[in-house]
Amino acid sequence: MPCNHPILPHAAVFCNTGAMVRVGVDENLAGELLADFPSEAKIVRLPRSIPSPVDVDFWIVPFYRKDAATAFLQLRGVKVAQSLMAGVDWILPWLPHEVTLCDGRGIHDISASEWVIAAIMATMKRFPLYRDLQNKQQWKGFATVTDGFLSESGPSRGQYTVLAEDLAGKTVLIVGYGSIGEAIEARLTPFGVSVVRVARSARDQPKVSAVSDLHALLPIADIVVLIVPLTAATHGLIGATEISLMKPGALLVNAARGPVVVTDALVEALEQRRIRAVVDVTDPEPLPDGHPLWSAPNCMVTPHIGGSTPEFIHRAFGFAAQQVRRFIAGKPLDNVVTDAGY
Repeated sequence: MPCNHPILPHAAVFCNTGAMVRVGVDENLAGELLADFPSEAKIVRLPRSIPSPVDVDFWIVPFYRKDAATAFLQLRGVKVAQSLMAGVDWILPWLPHEVTLCDGRGIHDISASEWVIAAIMATMKRFPLYRDLQNKQQWKGFATVTDGFLSESGPSRGQYTVLAEDLAGKTVLIVGYGSIGEAIEARLTPFGVSVVRVARSARDQPKVSAVSDLHALLPIADIVVLIVPLTAATHGLIGATEISLMKPGALLVNAARGPVVVTDALVEALEQRRIRAVVDVTDPEPLPDGHPLWSAPNCMVTPHIGGSTPEFIHRAFGFAAQQVRRFIAGKPLDNVVTDAGY
């Protein structure tokens, strides 16, 4: 059948109408996750160590597997590599340019945005501090509890001790306003915050500022949320200069990638009690034993689990099934990664 589909910008179109398509998946993938795949998809289960070449048209890249690059060397005929992760910085160095790479944009919106909200609320209400006291079986309140930012300044002085903060009225700067950024804003809106948005380039409706305006926006933010992809442009985006522009006591939430933040600059600011931080990603990662970020004051670390929920994998393979259907029908694929790295 002739292929007459128009080529859309940044969209991959394949002429596979009516053909059987070999879809490579991990050998241990549960059968229920394949229920939505079309009958024209021949599922090829790939072992962790592929002993000999295997023909695959559409490869679903395993999650953050260190052996993925080695596995690819044994695959033949791959036209599409579908990652189910939002970030593909770990794939780009070894995947040939002629293979169309699609990312998992949209799949993580719920889980990642919920993690960001939890990180913000836990910090505002000082849950890590009070959990530490619980582990010590200590009931401490009033003036006996401090993290360096709790205070009785203003009208509260002499009346009661401030032991937590309200999120309402705070200004939240979302750096990286893609689908996850939109989901974060949607979940923040009921709390009565002001949201400032930043992306690679400016746009309207809603108003999004360009990343070139970041230095002007950092001083007004009470909370800075990082949700950018890791690219050459975002590597080290938040360093000593950017942190120095943040309000004293401002909260930095990194749900992006570890190298987006200069680790030494972050540790120094935390140790000087200039800002607070919650990070789901670190540089290096995994964070090694004895690293100063583990014990830095006013910092909570989670081990890159922001997108990992039981519901996520069903969304992920539901999306993969849709992509395979598009591939078979010769329709443009979603989430094709461009030269920008996302």
